[in-house]
Amino acid sequence: MVPSIRRTGILTALLAAPALAYRFALVYRQRAGLPRRRPGELTPAARGLPFEETVVRTAAAELPAWFIPARKGAKGPGVVLVHGWESNRDRTLPNAQVLHAAGFHVLTFDVRGHGDNPPETLPISVAEFRDDALAALDTLLARPEVTAGGFLGHSLGAVGAILAAAAAGDRCSVLVSTSAPADPRRLTRQTFRLARLPIPEPFATPLAELTTRVYLRPRGHAMGDLSASRGVARYAGPLLLVHGALDTVVPPAHEARLEASARRGVAARVAAGRRAGGPIETAIIPEGQHSWLYEHEDYRRLVARFLTEALKGPLEPRYAADRAAAAVDAMRVPEPEEPFAAVAMRPGRRRTIAELMGSEPRAVVVEDE
Repeated sequence: MVPSIRRTGILTALLAAPALAYRFALVYRQRAGLPRRRPGELTPAARGLPFEETVVRTAAAELPAWFIPARKGAKGPGVVLVHGWESNRDRTLPNAQVLHAAGFHVLTFDVRGHGDNPPETLPISVAEFRDDALAALDTLLARPEVTAGGFLGHSLGAVGAILAAAAAGDRCSVLVSTSAPADPRRLTRQTFRLARLPIPEPFATPLAELTTRVYLRPRGHAMGDLSASRGVARYAGPLLLVHGALDTVVPPAHEARLEASARRGVAARVAAGRRAGGPIETAIIPEGQHSWLYEHEDYRRLVARFLTEALKGPLEPRYAADRAAAAVDAMRVPEPEEPFAAVAMRPGRRRTIAELMGSEPRAVVVEDE
């Protein structure tokens, strides 16, 4: 009698699993799909930077932006900064300080649904980061001061920058990616770990795949089109991948995947008789976390030197690196009071099935810039 009851219970659970998984994916999309907006509190003037209020025009909206000229507006290359999830343009100001010191013009903007933009009604993914970053590059290149342009993106903003760089072709002259997740499924799987969800590994990966597909469905995006690994293989320009050794949000293994994909892209282009592209550089910042890499001198030197070499100026590479390292007080912008809400979580213990299916939502704290 008891074995029969057990078999019936197992069979019932197996039959119910697809419905429970789909319910979980819907709850995840509802809770994680729309960022908590953080309106800006600073302007570049707070960091001693000259700036001009401007907008990035997209098919969907006009996104608030700042153009920060370098070298008193003399002609030269520029860089688009792409912030991460639940962030805004004022949190990119330390990176703007680094780039300005190295002689680069800077354009930084609020991705749709973030910062000073109105809230969105459909879930936001890296596809929206990509499209907005592409529009920002067009805005930068339209400036009379700017002779060439590229991207520096962080976290989901880095994925958006990677995908935008791949789509932009020769219009993107350089790409710096910091703390980027390798693909949507692995990112979703990582949020399960961050929230300490009690999902056994044999089920967690397929559940992450389903959850990601359900998440992307309202805007009609395909998961394969939003993979940073695939995008970085298509991009043929100078590439710098940077990660923090202590990053627990997007572990450094993601950078290794991105590098391997980028090098496969080079090999495929060579085999097809096309320009190889590159160079490709990678770096792990020993004490670096997910955010605030600009607070490390080796990061500032690396980024300034790489960009200057890739864009052939405007300063001599060693001089640009010295200026970025020594002449900048690039400290993080003060954190807002509310944490980043990626998935439902109650700190200090594992989730219950009731929480997974929609009760008692809490926030998982993840810093982003």
